[in-house]
Amino acid sequence: MLNDCLFCAIPAGEIPSDKVYEDEYVFAFRDINPQAPVHILVVPKVHISCAQEIDENNSIYVAKCFEAIAKIAKAEGLDNGYRIVNNCGADGGQSVMHLHFHLIGGKKFPETII
Repeated sequence: MLNDCLFCAIPAGEIPSDKVYEDEYVFAFRDINPQAPVHILVVPKVHISCAQEIDENNSIYVAKCFEAIAKIAKAEGLDNGYRIVNNCGADGGQSVMHLHFHLIGGKKFPETII
């Protein structure tokens, strides 16, 4: 955990959140600025700055994030589909430098991403 990392502090209980899921690898909570009816952030419980830093030593956390996403989507009733978004680095629009996935759904999205 990094002392100044928001997405390390939230799972540690240092900052309140609207938790929707937690296991030993993953923490998920509702986004405070939702872009859709369902907008949940899914973060690994270890600090990985961005997708560029995924390797054989930490990839288990990414797999566990996707396993959690499937469970959360089912619990949220996203039976007709959803979108998973990851921003990597400044040019990719990443604002918090801790790997995280946006699970967004509850409405029909266009096929285009941008």
